[in-house]
This record gives sequence, C-alpha cells and structure tokens, in this order.
Amino acid sequence: MYLKPILSSPKSFFIWLGISIFIIFYPMLISIYVFLPLLIGVAGYAIVLGITRENYVLILLGSFYLLNLEINLSLPFLLSIISTLFFYLYFFRWTTIFASCRICQAVMSVVLIDILYFLSLIFYDFVFHTTSIDFNFLLFYSVFIDMVLAIAL
Repeated sequence: MYLKPILSSPKSFFIWLGISIFIIFYPMLISIYVFLPLLIGVAGYAIVLGITRENYVLILLGSFYLLNLEINLSLPFLLSIISTLFFYLYFFRWTTIFASCRICQAVMSVVLIDILYFLSLIFYDFVFHTTSIDFNFLLFYSVFIDMVLAIAL
C-alpha cells in the first residue's frame, strides 16, 4: 500500500534499490575500510526529519542503517538511536531557531547528534570499562563529512 507510489516508475525503483544497497552494504565497507565516514549524524537527522514530518520510510531507513552500523562495528546496541531520540526530545526545539535557514538547522542537528552519540559512547565505556571506539582524527573527519552531507541534503 505504501510502496506503490514510491515504486511507481522504473527510475524510482532504481533509486530505492540504490538506497537499499547502500544501507545494507555501506556499514560492511566501514568495518573493512576505516577511513570511510560513519554517517551517524546524517542517519540520525533522517530519523528526526521522519519524526517531524511523520514520514515512516525515513524513520525506518535511518533506524535500519544505524542498527546495521552498530552490528557491523560491534558498537553498543541501540545507543545511536537512543542518542538520536534524546536529541529530538531535548535539543531539536533549540535548532528550530534556525527555521529560516534550513542549512544551519541541518548542520547544527547533525553536529549535536554526533556529539551526543560520542558523549554517550564515552559514558558507556566508562561505566562498563571497555573501549568501543578510538577517538582520533578520523572521527573529526567523519563529523566534517556529516556536516557536508547535511548541507547537500
């Protein structure tokens, strides 16, 4: 019922096929090639946009990507989705100050989602005495690519 308008033309079918292949296989590539950006902020922002616009497809795509990423990288399960929902509940209203500037709102949202995720990951590592991720220059590169993709979207 919901997929009929989405898959109405062959062009849209190939777009959705490309998106599906990206969501399924990109986290596997990240686990092999560590220089690829994580795109946690962009997927989290897609979830937030899906919630605000009541678009269930965006919510499912962003959630499936984040879950697939956590499984492939052996990160704490559901931590990125919880961080995204925490951002939506407590910080998204502050980013609506930039309602006239959609690019500013997207960049601020992506950066705050990344920061909240990394802070919650640090807290998780502190509580359970583990090391989930190494904080180095590649994470700043990942946040920068998230910001660029937020501008492009």
